[in-house]
Amino acid sequence: MSQALSVLCVGAGGYVGGELLRLLYQHPFVGKVTAHSRSQESKAIGSVHPTLAPLTDARFIAGELDELTRQHDVVMMALEHGESARLVPSILAAQPRLLIDLAADFRIADPSLYARYYGPHPAPELLSTFQYGLCDVNGSSLRGAKAIAAPGCFATAAQLALYPLKDLLGTTSPTLFAITGSSGAGAKPKDTTHHPARAHNLFAYSPFSHRHEAEIVQSLRTWTGRNDATARLITHSGPMVRGIYLTLHAQLESALPPGTVEAALRSAYHERPLVRVLSKPPELTHAIGSSYALLHGCQSPDGKELQVTVSIDNLLKGASGQAVQAMNLALGLPETCGLQAVGVFPC
Repeated sequence: MSQALSVLCVGAGGYVGGELLRLLYQHPFVGKVTAHSRSQESKAIGSVHPTLAPLTDARFIAGELDELTRQHDVVMMALEHGESARLVPSILAAQPRLLIDLAADFRIADPSLYARYYGPHPAPELLSTFQYGLCDVNGSSLRGAKAIAAPGCFATAAQLALYPLKDLLGTTSPTLFAITGSSGAGAKPKDTTHHPARAHNLFAYSPFSHRHEAEIVQSLRTWTGRNDATARLITHSGPMVRGIYLTLHAQLESALPPGTVEAALRSAYHERPLVRVLSKPPELTHAIGSSYALLHGCQSPDGKELQVTVSIDNLLKGASGQAVQAMNLALGLPETCGLQAVGVFPC
């Protein structure tokens, strides 16, 4: 690419927005980064995201988005659910080269499935405009995309576990047990993310109704060709700040030959540079601070049960890192640009 990209980050004051800025400021093909935040307007970026202070002296702005869009190649939106649908029409009208939405507003293509988990969609006419950005599965199909909906964090971990199994599950409905860190709830303090409530604690939430299940079901039905395919996501809040640790379990209709599950994972991801298939279950801290997904698959001795475990950083692989990966793929850049930094250990 002969000219450096300019990127507008909307909602840059939150945790995901801060990670987006960190990745973009160090991206070799990005020259200009603008941080938009109405809540943090005029504040120094380094005062809100302290680790960015050595990278920039810039401040947050809160100008009109249609005008700002015309001044940038790429727009990334890291807003709360519902805000994107309100703002996207005017941003699309300004014709950015690429729009990436990290909220849930445009992840579900089927309005009826969307309504089941979120209520009626506020802009159903725009659903077909967006491509679903599960980068490690969709890969090169994102090349040339103009609008991408980045997957949710739980949905990313769950789908990476499910995709290699699409031809193995039959009519089985898998169960996905997952634990997330407190940063997944955003920067605004809540009762369930306040440190005294979260430290040394573990609790389930959103039983039978977690919204990321919609994405999981949508993809599973596409991959298997079964409109009745289902999966159950069982979500928990853990005492850590970052990360998602997910384990998929399925009871099969017929036994699998030895080594089938591990072989399926390695076949699915052998050319995916940001997925690592391990010979033993991953640890959460080994993924924290990176845009890598760590997976392990196995089956019971009789071959009638399978298990896949996934470890990711919810703010990176589950959000900002995957958004940058989608940008790289859409614009024909090397897929791993700006994303190969490993995490810190211990963390």
